[in-house]
Amino acid sequence: MPSTTIKQVDTRLVDIEPETLRTDASQTFVRQETILVTLETEDGLRGTGYSYTIGTGGSSVLALLRDHLAAGLVGRDARDIEGLWAGMLASTRATAFGVLTSLALAAVDTALWDLRCLRAGEPLWRLAGGAHDRLPVYDTEGGWLHLPTDALVENVGAAQARGLRGAKLKVGKPTAGEDAERLAAVRAAVGPAFELMVDANQSLTCAEAIRRARTYEPLDIAWFEEPMPAEDVAGHERLARATTVPVAVGESMYSAGHFAAYLRAGAAGVVQVDVARVGGITPWLKVAHAAEAFNVKVAPHFLMELHASLACAVPAGLYVEHIPQLGAITTSDLVIEDGQVVPPETPGLGIAWDEDAIADLRVA
Repeated sequence: MPSTTIKQVDTRLVDIEPETLRTDASQTFVRQETILVTLETEDGLRGTGYSYTIGTGGSSVLALLRDHLAAGLVGRDARDIEGLWAGMLASTRATAFGVLTSLALAAVDTALWDLRCLRAGEPLWRLAGGAHDRLPVYDTEGGWLHLPTDALVENVGAAQARGLRGAKLKVGKPTAGEDAERLAAVRAAVGPAFELMVDANQSLTCAEAIRRARTYEPLDIAWFEEPMPAEDVAGHERLARATTVPVAVGESMYSAGHFAAYLRAGAAGVVQVDVARVGGITPWLKVAHAAEAFNVKVAPHFLMELHASLACAVPAGLYVEHIPQLGAITTSDLVIEDGQVVPPETPGLGIAWDEDAIADLRVA
């Protein structure tokens, strides 16, 4: 039996309170359910991966792992990442592609990549490609929808003062005028060189998205994120043709095929593939390279502790989004220098887990 054979699979569910109130046009970030998977091989090496929800479904993901996926991993060679991913997908064919299955696959797949990098003695960003040794960071934590205009101006100004390269503001107020007033105030405060992005969190119709995009154009907005439901590929294609603001999609897409449909249609100006929601690092890299083939940049959604490495791994990497996620259960911090993130050089995913904190916050 090879020393790389998986001999044990541990699964845990941890609840983390958001560091600040987070609201958008569709939802409030209630809590972060973090699903952890640790794989141990015959030689004693242990790799840990994770995925997340923002308030519901974590126990269902855990049940899928425990009841259907974990046993099938024992006795398999941890080096066979593509084969293991494809096998897990096939074993859950009746529920794929879908949110719960993708989240479960992601937790296992990131653990397998942790093992691969640990065994090679290399950091993830280099083993997965090594395209950039740093990338610019933009802030989202100060741009939530419930905040009044003066708070937005203050928060975005603070991000600019810290040296970050941009900030994202949530849009989707009842009227286009309210959104425009908030954005105009922030743009006036930070000047033309600081990037501003907007995010509607799938809240608009195509007609309304086109209408609002026209108010964003004079403000030189870097991208218009998730304007409509992710299923509406045709609507995003119409919007992309109607505005000069790049359309950003990917946060709520759960398969490489969904991204392919957007790229073929010319409906994605920026790809925001989320490693947890697409099913792990293995499909994440496929999406990122497909985007590169279509000359589209990648600015992944959330998960900054992992996406710092992945965005730097691929040529299409554009930005890393700053929203702290794992501070309550880790002892490592991202290094940000002159507004750019420097990916971790430590072997593995570059995340140092705080096992005592995980034990305290564990719910299953």
